[in-house]
Amino acid sequence: MQEQTEFYQRKLKYEMDPSDLYDVFQNSTDYVAVDTRRSNGYDKEHIPSAINLPHREITEENTQHLDKSKIYVCYCDGIGCNASTKGALKMTQLGFKVMELMGGIEWWKFDGYATEGTNPTKGSQFECAC
Repeated sequence: MQEQTEFYQRKLKYEMDPSDLYDVFQNSTDYVAVDTRRSNGYDKEHIPSAINLPHREITEENTQHLDKSKIYVCYCDGIGCNASTKGALKMTQLGFKVMELMGGIEWWKFDGYATEGTNPTKGSQFECAC
């Protein structure tokens, strides 16, 4: 039982679901959503307040302006996409504190949260503490 408990604790240390992200955005300035898809996907729609860092373009040079005291929550399209995992790995290797959003932007919308961009979806909006 101890081994299984440790497994779930490790898993929750590095993942969060959309409702967790929505809650932390309303109550904390410590989290930043990172859309790791290409810019055309981000431009079409993204989580409000998210920054766009396509995983293929993450380097030490283009992340040096980011605050390493923040927690970066990487996301992509959803369960059929691994751009968030690739982005999270690169950011971790660069010394950032990183989590991954389970289900990506698709589950964000599925849970009823709004998106921004040229093709936004309506839904619950948050007052960003960021």
